[in-house]
Amino acid sequence: MGGARVSRRTLLGGAVALTGAAVTLGAPWVSVADAAAGTPFPFTLGVASGDPTPDGVVLWTRLAPDPLAPDGRGGMGDRPVLVAWEIAEDDTFRRVLARGSVVARPEDAHAVHVEVAGLRPRADHVYRFRAGPHVSAVGRTRTAPAPGARVDRFAFAAASCQCRQDGFYNAYAAMVRDDLDLVVWLGDYIYESPATSRIGRSHLPATEAFSLADYRVRHAQYKTDPDLQAAHAAFPWAVTVDDHDVENNWAGDVSQVDGEPDDDPAVFRMRRADAYRAFWEHLPLRRAQRPVGPDMLLHRRLAFGDLVDMHLLDTRRFRSDQDPAHPRDPSRTLLGAGQRAWLWDGLARPRARWNVLAQQVFFAPRDLAAGPSVALDEDSWDDCAVERDALRDHLVAARTPNPVILTGDVHAHHAAHVLADFTDPDSRPVATELVTTSISSFGDGSARAPGDEALLRENPHIRVLDRRRGYVRSTVTPREWRADFQVVDRVSVRGAPVGTAATVVVPDGGGGSERSM
Repeated sequence: MGGARVSRRTLLGGAVALTGAAVTLGAPWVSVADAAAGTPFPFTLGVASGDPTPDGVVLWTRLAPDPLAPDGRGGMGDRPVLVAWEIAEDDTFRRVLARGSVVARPEDAHAVHVEVAGLRPRADHVYRFRAGPHVSAVGRTRTAPAPGARVDRFAFAAASCQCRQDGFYNAYAAMVRDDLDLVVWLGDYIYESPATSRIGRSHLPATEAFSLADYRVRHAQYKTDPDLQAAHAAFPWAVTVDDHDVENNWAGDVSQVDGEPDDDPAVFRMRRADAYRAFWEHLPLRRAQRPVGPDMLLHRRLAFGDLVDMHLLDTRRFRSDQDPAHPRDPSRTLLGAGQRAWLWDGLARPRARWNVLAQQVFFAPRDLAAGPSVALDEDSWDDCAVERDALRDHLVAARTPNPVILTGDVHAHHAAHVLADFTDPDSRPVATELVTTSISSFGDGSARAPGDEALLRENPHIRVLDRRRGYVRSTVTPREWRADFQVVDRVSVRGAPVGTAATVVVPDGGGGSERSM
């Protein structure tokens, strides 16, 4: 899809309005000429775009000439800085569609989020930033199709879990060669805990992240990776959080680390506020997602013409504490009442042929014990089985077309039937779950691990299982959804090639999945 010409009057009018709002917020700001004169290159963390709409997209960067400075300020000090931006149709920026400037403020770690509007639907664009004499790398992005427009193809990658000390980001090096409309990020962008690097990187985390400065530095440690920067610069992203973005296995206001100061829910909420703030500062999210203290609005919808509606969910902030002893307690929740009502309403009024739930943890039942005993994952939907079953039943009752559930978290590729009756393996599938493996977490993987054959026999609704690293590439058409489970054999060395471990094809109206390769 090539870039498209649009009315410069419309675009520049919108840009002026945005810029005016940015520069009249009160505090003194530094002129572009003074902002970076004599300073090192400030765009060390790259550029990104996200949450595309039919007429716009979010553009992101952060000024950080010293990105790993321990105070989390990135070497920028306390002064606001004016950053110019522009978005164009062509790589040479001769056909600029919109330009403006925005203040990068120290209280936001000198991150900027520009919400561009007035662009043409489903068109390719390039963008860049300038601070003083320095110009950022060029990013590419793509707007969404017009509401209700016929869409014959939509392609995207689903990814999660990129523990940087566990391996190189070879999956991103492969991903940037795909022709994608979007990357859907399902959580664990960073890992808060220290770990011994499997690949000998001395600058990787040595301490647990607790404070705002800690989380900012942790994000910067990840963001300096060139393959991650390339993936952000190549496609718009839609992101949500999972546990390690704050702390392993947290739930609601409950910390899961015994004996730490954040055992106190009030202390944990302060920690979550810092983690959320750093997450927002480092990703292309809209103002609506800007956290307010320990709260962050992450559930939202993205629409892609008449083909795909995507519901991004948050299964952390509203959830009940994990309780493996009472998984069928009807009061237990992963979604919380407000998010559940929002989701139920959206699924009951579908507008697109395919309806996607992009979320964090395993949805279908997964018995981890062979034989008559049962062992469930308490961090999955099995821990809130009544709500999970109610969601499945709502998909049926509302006649939601072609529901597909996207999942991360478990560091292994899976494809599973979501059955009308989980107690009856012969009941019909009503949805498909596609689970992406990790980008790098847990280091080098293998196609199978000991016990996997028994796990598949115990869970016949699981159709694909592969424990190598990678991502899921989905190509959606009106006739079918094709999911290619992309894998790299190694992440302990840079540059391992990518291959396809399995392909699942879900036909329009078919309800469940078929393994075709």
